[in-house]
Amino acid sequence: MAITLVNPTGLPEIDVYRQVSIASGSKLVFVAGQVAWDAGGVTVGEGDLATQVEQCYLNIATALAEAGGSFDDVAKLTVHVVDWTPDKMPPLLEGISRAAAKLGVTPVPPATLLGVAALDVPDHLVEIEAIAVLD
Repeated sequence: MAITLVNPTGLPEIDVYRQVSIASGSKLVFVAGQVAWDAGGVTVGEGDLATQVEQCYLNIATALAEAGGSFDDVAKLTVHVVDWTPDKMPPLLEGISRAAAKLGVTPVPPATLLGVAALDVPDHLVEIEAIAVLD
């Protein structure tokens, strides 16, 4: 496996992600920010953050599979949430949990969560991008 995820001594241990991703592979995969579109370009889960997060993760998994990878190869995620407030954390985690169950993975690579004013499509509440490293 090209990715090793760790929580170094001296940094807080976070349940939903690891602080460091150590990559040893040679093929980098950069997945564009994924939104809650289905394969036909229709928004899934209008007004429902958990459902949109789940769809983003499923879309990332689809993109990674095309490159020959999976969530096990993800070195870093960046999550952009419209009008972020701390009360949005439970639906965000619910969406991740549902996607993880469907995909049979535990997606805990280092992640950055950013609150944004808006995304390019008003119905989209979240956009998630990924960087993966494959052998």
